[in-house]
Amino acid sequence: MIVQALHLFAATCQSVTGTTCSSGLPAVNATGGSGGTIQNILTFVFAILGALSVLMIVIAGLRFVTGSSSPQEIAKARNTIVYALIGLLIALAAESIVRLAWSHL
Repeated sequence: MIVQALHLFAATCQSVTGTTCSSGLPAVNATGGSGGTIQNILTFVFAILGALSVLMIVIAGLRFVTGSSSPQEIAKARNTIVYALIGLLIALAAESIVRLAWSHL
């Protein structure tokens, strides 16, 4: 939303004066100039989060299978699977939001 407002300001300023206007904000190169350092770090972080979520689902699945004699163990395993899936969905949504914002820079 803020990025859209800044783009709107720049477009309005340029259409009124016919020249490029300064917003007074420093110019920031989010890609880091060489290969997108920030983007690479975020991609790595989201990959780790996704891998940890999948690992937790596998571990909880094993606990679910091996804990069939105890209802408490089955409930713990089921809760772990649910929470890991929620974490995976949040990580995927966060990555999608970051990629969407990145494409508008």
